[in-house]
Amino acid sequence: MREELDDLQIFLSTRWAILLNLHVEMFRVNNVEDILQVLIVFVVESLELNFALLFPERYILLRVLPVLVVLAASSEKDSESLYKRVKINRLINIFKNDPVIPAFPDLHLSPAAILKELSTYFPKFSAQTRLLTLSSPHELLPREAQDYQRQYLIINHIGAIRAEHDDFSIRFASALNQLSLLRSMDGADVEWAKEVKGNVYDMVVEGFQLLSRWTARIWEQCAWKFSRPCKDPVSTESHEASFSDYEKVVRYNYSADERKALVELVSYIKGIASLMQKSDTLVADALWETVHAEVQDFVQNTLATMLRTTFRKKKDLSRILSDMRTLSADWMANTSKPDSEMPAFQQGGEESRANFFYPRPVAPTAAQVHCLQYLIYEVVSGGNMRKPGGLFGNTGSDIPVNDLKQLETFFYKLGFFLHILDYSATVAMLTDVGFLWFREFYLESSRVIQFPIECSLPWMLVDHVIESQNAGLLENVLMPFDIYNDAAQQALVVLKQRFLYDEIEAEVDNCFDIFISKFCDAVFTYYKSWAASELLDPSFLFALDIGEKFSVQPMRFSGLLKMTRVKLLGRTINLRSLTTERINKVFRENIEFLFDRFETQDLCAIVELEKLLEILQLAHELLSKDLTLDSFSLMLNEMQENVSLVSYSSRLASQIWTEMQNDFLPNFILCNTTQRFVRSSKVPPAPVPKPSVPHAKPNFYCGTQDLNSAYQSYARLHSAFFGLPHMYSTVRLLGSRSLPWLIRALLDHLSNKITTLEPLITGLQDALPKSIGLLPFDGGVAGCVRIVQDHLNCWQSKSELKIEALRGIKEIGSVLYWMSLLDIVLREVDTSQFMQTAPWLGLTPGVDGQLVQFQDSEDSPIISLFKSIATTSNPSFSNPSSLRVLSRQAEAADLLYKSNINAGSVLEYSLAFTSAALDKYCSKWSVIPKTGFVDITTSKDFYRIYSGLQMEYLEEAVQAQPSRHGMLGDSIAWGGCTIIYLLGQQLHFELFDFSHQVLNVAEVEVAAIASAHKNPHIVQGLEGLLEAMKKGRRMNNHVFSMLKARCPLEDKQACAIRQSGAPLHRIKFDNTVSAFETLPQKGA
Repeated sequence: MREELDDLQIFLSTRWAILLNLHVEMFRVNNVEDILQVLIVFVVESLELNFALLFPERYILLRVLPVLVVLAASSEKDSESLYKRVKINRLINIFKNDPVIPAFPDLHLSPAAILKELSTYFPKFSAQTRLLTLSSPHELLPREAQDYQRQYLIINHIGAIRAEHDDFSIRFASALNQLSLLRSMDGADVEWAKEVKGNVYDMVVEGFQLLSRWTARIWEQCAWKFSRPCKDPVSTESHEASFSDYEKVVRYNYSADERKALVELVSYIKGIASLMQKSDTLVADALWETVHAEVQDFVQNTLATMLRTTFRKKKDLSRILSDMRTLSADWMANTSKPDSEMPAFQQGGEESRANFFYPRPVAPTAAQVHCLQYLIYEVVSGGNMRKPGGLFGNTGSDIPVNDLKQLETFFYKLGFFLHILDYSATVAMLTDVGFLWFREFYLESSRVIQFPIECSLPWMLVDHVIESQNAGLLENVLMPFDIYNDAAQQALVVLKQRFLYDEIEAEVDNCFDIFISKFCDAVFTYYKSWAASELLDPSFLFALDIGEKFSVQPMRFSGLLKMTRVKLLGRTINLRSLTTERINKVFRENIEFLFDRFETQDLCAIVELEKLLEILQLAHELLSKDLTLDSFSLMLNEMQENVSLVSYSSRLASQIWTEMQNDFLPNFILCNTTQRFVRSSKVPPAPVPKPSVPHAKPNFYCGTQDLNSAYQSYARLHSAFFGLPHMYSTVRLLGSRSLPWLIRALLDHLSNKITTLEPLITGLQDALPKSIGLLPFDGGVAGCVRIVQDHLNCWQSKSELKIEALRGIKEIGSVLYWMSLLDIVLREVDTSQFMQTAPWLGLTPGVDGQLVQFQDSEDSPIISLFKSIATTSNPSFSNPSSLRVLSRQAEAADLLYKSNINAGSVLEYSLAFTSAALDKYCSKWSVIPKTGFVDITTSKDFYRIYSGLQMEYLEEAVQAQPSRHGMLGDSIAWGGCTIIYLLGQQLHFELFDFSHQVLNVAEVEVAAIASAHKNPHIVQGLEGLLEAMKKGRRMNNHVFSMLKARCPLEDKQACAIRQSGAPLHRIKFDNTVSAFETLPQKGA
């Protein structure tokens, strides 16, 4: 064992040991120089005339030629005779044309480097200066390297390759169609059949040559990249300070265009290979028949002619030709046709008749082919290895040129036959691109177990296709995974190394998981962008000069999304199923993100939430055409935690209620003119704890950055207020299931506010003076204002009570106005639904605007339709009971929709609820006078408290900063006037309100001054207060007019609430003055 280890160590430590030992042994054989020269001549001719059908054969010739030249030039007998048969310029041209030769998957050879290194071991060869001055790849000048790059890089040839691929695909398909037509015909013409099968043979040979040339391009580019590593790699990761050698030759050595060209070429190779593999059984007989016909025509006809003419007197050569005929002639094929039917040539007699044989799918064996090649060589060389010229050169030969040309042509055809007959193995070998994965040399030199997948060339190609979003490459995204299949096949079958297969399998598992994730993200991003682009306003895009950037370029994902059988390392993967599962998860994550994001914003973001969910729903609809996804409503309910049948709340409804309770009602004020709530700049925002804004990729918004910017601009239009657009979004998002829960929660909040307000009002009532009379007209405006201030000085110690009372009334008003906006939206929605269902229910409008049902039938049209179908006997209908079921379902639907026609008003229900909540405090806030007459001076009812509060905040609105109106808005009027109206105190308020009385005094005073033709200097300094009082009075009148229209006190029973909590809705009531006719007018 020790001796074996010592010998192994000595062998490994000696470079070129095998070649040196071969050199010593081979020159002990006689005439070995002639053998080397014959080999060199054969190699040179094969390379120059491109007779190698497959690229491995060419690389073998290129690798062996430098060694043969060194051995031949090192001969001690006649080293210079080589250059007499092969000019040195021919060798130099071959070495210059191929400065880099692929040797192994991750190794390359350089003829120039081999020659230079062997010159130190073979002293006689060191005198060949012309060969030794050839440049190695790393020694090339920049200009020379640039020229070689044009030769080696695929990107410089991809245009021609693309044209070759398209042309061959069309012609090969045409040849297959003709062959299929021939097989379907009986008694087809023999000559046409021979032509069709010959065309198929030619197409197969051309296909092999194309595949060989294309795969060789990839080999040669890889070898060139390995020989010219990237000098200055640029990494996107700043923490990387050094780069491995493998990263320099692979990861950073391929530009984006080069990766694109490589993916395209691999796709062409695999596409043509698939086309040829599928037609294996179809073309097999045609190929064998054509090969059989070629061989038999040569040995039975061509050789027979040569025997009769050229070789008739040459017994030795005639014997060889006869052996060739005996070896491979199929005499049974030419005896199956009667002599009378055989075509005969008329130029000569019986001897010149050509043999006719039926084509048979019987191909020659490999032994026959090799024997024929050897015998042809014997005929041509005559046993003289020193014959000048090439293998088939006619110098010194007495064989005619035409015969020599026929022998040469058939000699090289025999080399093709072996590959043609082994059809499947040849296709597999020509399309094997597994060498792109192997990196064992660099693993050993870098002393690492494995490189990251970012350095793996197959994954780099897959990642490039996904990241580049190139529509032309997208359908080829799975093609680079065939590199792993080829590498695994080579590891197990050729190299028989299980550890290599395990490494490939581990990388494939990791890469395919990442691929599924990236692919699904790309699919989701595309469909999300498509949906966002579709929902953009077309007029907006038309008006923009840069509207093109909001459009989405079409991508062909449909073919990939329908793939159910992807072969990978012997396994069949359902890509469609994996993609569907992942996309369903992404949709749920997106919905979850949108809700999380909404929870970090205020209630004004509800419009943006609806728009983003609308985009997501449209993307789901577009994707559902290619994938079987879960229902969007189901996913939405899951994310809203609203799947249970007994759950009437939802995550969104709860969040809206939380926002209203914590932020909207305390911090937003109402602008009645615009019908909007805006955030008060005067009120310090209450500290509401909210989660941080979640981070997400752009595809969780609208898909791309440009579309995100467009929709963010749209969202900003609605981010500073809450109005009708937000209410529409709220209704559509919550739906009929969660909206009642939110309404009930708000009404309960309103009831709690009234309860909270009761002790505050009581405290203010107790502080009021016992007697407050009417304001005297003789005191003037200034005097009246001072009197009111004297009356309200009693509340100076109750400032906290006043503030809390005003805020409570303001929140009540905000809730009621919010309900009025909701009522407007729901009425429009109900009207739209009613217009769709009314014709089916048989409802028409009457003369007075009421609903009228058809009188000519007791049933509605939908019931009558299904009943008539159910009663009609139709023998062709197999299941008449189903029609009766439909008829009963129509009756149920009729009852359901008719019961929803008289749906009540949310605002009226809210007012009725508020009225019921106020009944508990009616005895305290609306005391019945003991005398039965109106109590003018001693009344402390609610209207008196609200009048004082209104007077004070109007004064502060004019004088103090921040203004009280900016803190309370118009909601205070809605809250206070609603309570006053429902307590029946509207007339009392209008009579005894302080601001009303001051305005009355001011009107009288101004009129008196105007009649006396004096300047109205008395009211100077109070103009702002009087104007604020006028605005307040107009606002109060507007609210009272709205309340009279929606909840008239004379019809109060119609607004009552049953014990169950359901409202008694009014169906018909007298029309009142429209609220919009009583809006405040300028100068009123």
